[in-house]
Amino acid sequence: MKKSFLLLICLTLLACTPPIDAPQPPTQIPTATLPATFTLTPTIVNTLSPTQTPFPTSPPDFCADIRGSELINTLSQAIANKDGELLASLVSPSYGMDVRYYRDGNVINYDVEHAEFVFETTFEADWGISFGSGEVTKGSFQEIILPSLSQVFTPASLVVCNQIQTGGVTYFPEWGYPGMNYYSVYFPGTEEFGYLDWQTWAVGMDVIAGKPYIAALSHFVWEP
Repeated sequence: MKKSFLLLICLTLLACTPPIDAPQPPTQIPTATLPATFTLTPTIVNTLSPTQTPFPTSPPDFCADIRGSELINTLSQAIANKDGELLASLVSPSYGMDVRYYRDGNVINYDVEHAEFVFETTFEADWGISFGSGEVTKGSFQEIILPSLSQVFTPASLVVCNQIQTGGVTYFPEWGYPGMNYYSVYFPGTEEFGYLDWQTWAVGMDVIAGKPYIAALSHFVWEP
C-alpha cells in the first residue's frame, strides 16, 4: 500500500516538471511607463535669429540708464578713430556683433576677436542684394559699412531709445530682435537730396552683469 502511494506521488511530480527544452522565464524587467503628467523638456540651443528671443528682457528703466547712451558715445569714438581695440571691448563677449547692411540682407557676425580688425581687414563679405541695382553687394567692412557709420555717428545725429527713428519710408521699419533693447542713431539727410539720403543705424544691446554690450547693428535707409 505504501509503495503504491509513493509511486503515485512520483508520477504526479514528474507530470508537473517542465520539459528540458521549455523556454526560460523572462529576466528583463519591462520598461516602466511614464506617468501621464510627464512632459519632455526640449533642448535649448544657444543661437540667435530675428525670430528668437534668447536675451532676457531688461528692466523697464533701460532707457533711463546712462550706460546705454555712454555706449553709443564710445562706439562713435571707435568709429571716428577707426579704433578696433576699442570697438572689440564694446562687443558682446557671449554673442558677438551682428551687422546687417540691408534691411532684408545677410547678417555678418563678428566675435570680439574679429571685431578688433574690422577697420583694417580687406576680407570681402556678402552683404546681400542691393535694392537699387539688384546685384549682390560684396566688400570689406571698411569699404561697405564704415562710410555709412561715419556719416551717421556724429554729434548732429538724433539718438532715440527703443524706437527706430527714420525719414520717409516705403516700408515698415521693424527691429528684428524681439526682447533686445536698442538705440537708433538717425542722420536726417541733406536738403540737396530732399532729405532722402537719411540713414539710421539701430544698435542692439546685450546686458551682461548690468553692463551693456553691442550685440547687433541694423541699417535702415530710404528704399524706392
